[in-house]
Amino acid sequence: MSGRGARRREPRQERSRAMVERIVAAGRDVLVTRGYDGASTNRIAAAAGVSPGSLYQYFPDKDAVLTEVLDRYLDAMEARVSRAFLDSVAAAGPGAGTAPAVRATLEALLDTFGEEPDLLRVIVEQLPRSPGGRRAAFAGRIDDLVTTVLLTRGAGHTDAARAAAWTVVRTVEHLTTGFVLERPGFARAVVVDELTALVAGYLDARLSGGRVASDGPS
Repeated sequence: MSGRGARRREPRQERSRAMVERIVAAGRDVLVTRGYDGASTNRIAAAAGVSPGSLYQYFPDKDAVLTEVLDRYLDAMEARVSRAFLDSVAAAGPGAGTAPAVRATLEALLDTFGEEPDLLRVIVEQLPRSPGGRRAAFAGRIDDLVTTVLLTRGAGHTDAARAAAWTVVRTVEHLTTGFVLERPGFARAVVVDELTALVAGYLDARLSGGRVASDGPS
């Protein structure tokens, strides 16, 4: 599942669109209950209440269905996280620290992860991120957003800003995912406070003096 799955054809009639929606919803349910290896076109078709032949009219194999499931999940997450991040940056203004944007991003991620924890578990444990895949592309776009904000706030070294963004995005992704899946014995508000202090402290320190620190001695 390293790229966007190709459908055989796009549905044009309302009845066909409804069938595709049932197939995708069934693909999500089968992926969660059976896992990637246990998913099959026959099981997805049965869960959708359609014949395998009807499924094959729109999707060539199970990977195409499951890629559609993953694409929709990541598209919705990207829109949600990007909106929360950019809105908080705009509201805070150029003189504010990074804590408001960090907190808003954490809240958006935890909201999204918490809504479908079973799907998140399958994605994390059974659909590893490949270099050219959708998960990597999603993380890369968030990297770009953070890098842009760092540069607009006076980071003068592009490579260091990109490295700082990469470090922050991967840290936040790993720790928020771990919180949802591991269910540690403390409240969500606690982890938001701790991660905000960790990440905002790191970013503000890197921005101190009006620049992100360079990769080597000046």
